[in-house]
Amino acid sequence: MPLAAHAAPVILVFGDSLSAGYGLTQQQSWVALLGQKLAPAYQVINASVSGETTAGGLSRLDAALAQHKPAIVVLELGANDGLRGLPLKLSKRNLGSMIDKARQAKAKVLLVGMQLPPNFGKSYSQQFAGMYSELAQSHKVPLLPFLLDGFADKPEWFQNDMIHPTAAAQPHIANTVERALKQVK
Repeated sequence: MPLAAHAAPVILVFGDSLSAGYGLTQQQSWVALLGQKLAPAYQVINASVSGETTAGGLSRLDAALAQHKPAIVVLELGANDGLRGLPLKLSKRNLGSMIDKARQAKAKVLLVGMQLPPNFGKSYSQQFAGMYSELAQSHKVPLLPFLLDGFADKPEWFQNDMIHPTAAAQPHIANTVERALKQVK
């Protein structure tokens, strides 16, 4: 492989099933589409794992940072914590630790937020969504408030589980993340 192929800075997408492309081929995922859009200026690497929690992400982040040496980390975790009703204090601490670890590795961070369905109760759902903006403010990192912004109310853009976006939604997500990456300085 020519040396130039390794010269592009790495954007490491570190998330859960929404970024791992659950129910899709790898080429259909928003991460793969983002990689196509940003090549050759950036190499986009997907280190997302379906079912990942913030605790699981924290436990494997050091190895991913050492292996890929990213310039930017797109941190998209927390949805599974919320869906399991885990204590938000713990999720927030884990996400904050991941932001700190990425920065220690000289990477910039784009924090990607999520929202919970209304059946989790108004208070928990509001606190969950607010966790991301609080982290972005306290750690001074850019925030994409909601990964599924612009189509969360369109059932036809979701797989039968009504959680994971279809292939048709992936280009929209890729565009949303690409716009948010422009905030990363």
